[in-house]
Amino acid sequence: MKRVTIGEIAERAGVSIGAVSYALNGRPGVSEETRRRILEIADRLGWRPSLAARSLSGSRAHSVGLVLARPADTLGVEPFFMRFISGLERELSGQRTGLLLQVVADHAAAVEAIRLWWAERRVDGLVVTDLYAQDARLPVIAELGVPAVLAGRPRADGALGAVWADDTAAVDSSVDYLVALGHRRIARVAGLPALDHTQVRVAAFRAAVLRHGLGEPRVVETDYTPEEGARATRALLSRPDRPTAILYDNDVMAVAALNVAQEMGIAVPGELSILAGDDSQLCVLVRPALTALSWDIQAYGLHTARVLLEMVDGGPARSHQERTPVLTVRGSTAAAPAG
Repeated sequence: MKRVTIGEIAERAGVSIGAVSYALNGRPGVSEETRRRILEIADRLGWRPSLAARSLSGSRAHSVGLVLARPADTLGVEPFFMRFISGLERELSGQRTGLLLQVVADHAAAVEAIRLWWAERRVDGLVVTDLYAQDARLPVIAELGVPAVLAGRPRADGALGAVWADDTAAVDSSVDYLVALGHRRIARVAGLPALDHTQVRVAAFRAAVLRHGLGEPRVVETDYTPEEGARATRALLSRPDRPTAILYDNDVMAVAALNVAQEMGIAVPGELSILAGDDSQLCVLVRPALTALSWDIQAYGLHTARVLLEMVDGGPARSHQERTPVLTVRGSTAAAPAG
């Protein structure tokens, strides 16, 4: 199909090309009645601005970017990101804004993508996930002046928007619950140690274990994959002083752990309690169903998009705190085994 031009719109509306340009770009120079008529004709003809034209005019791209620095195949098994992106899309589509998604290998590639998108005016802002404690992307975003929102706790300078949940309180409630069930040997299978939220959760776990007087906290670091979750579980359950309860940083590792326990002949929850750090359909499709920390991931994505769009519109960077994840108790946790 032939692309509609502003010359054709001008001919249909009986006005100059300049008047059409003013109307389509929201600039003064035409009456409201003429603007309305031009927009109606443009919509009827299926006119859409080209990327090149938008770039030259300096107008908005009506798109925001999300660069995921992680192996692409993890998205197929990680329910969290699918629900988060679904939440982003709910808000963005309502504002007629697109989501530009790219999966790259590491932060160096992410920085390259950010620089390219901003230079080509392909995005109006960025969503930044999987924050590192020392994150190479943030100085580049500050240098370029890109509106951006962190899917994670706010940084000290407050220059970027942030949407976050209280991981410390969520971990505290998990440990308190297991201790109330009589567990004294509790371990944690954590995610990537470089990630900011991993460090927060591990610190919270260590503090909670020490507060309850349970000895030296036992933490195994992984890359969040089910394979690493299974490996960590086998190592923990092969110890002579194996834990009676294990907390996992996400749902896929907890599901993998359930399979390992069954493979090793260790009853869940009779001999081992398992608690997942994320809740999803995976947690209810296995037997026993997994106790998990539950929160509204779609709302998390929606609020992240909303904060970003406010910044794109010229608003200040602000922080929005989600509701703290709460325990949903299912069949994978029970009282600690006798002795």
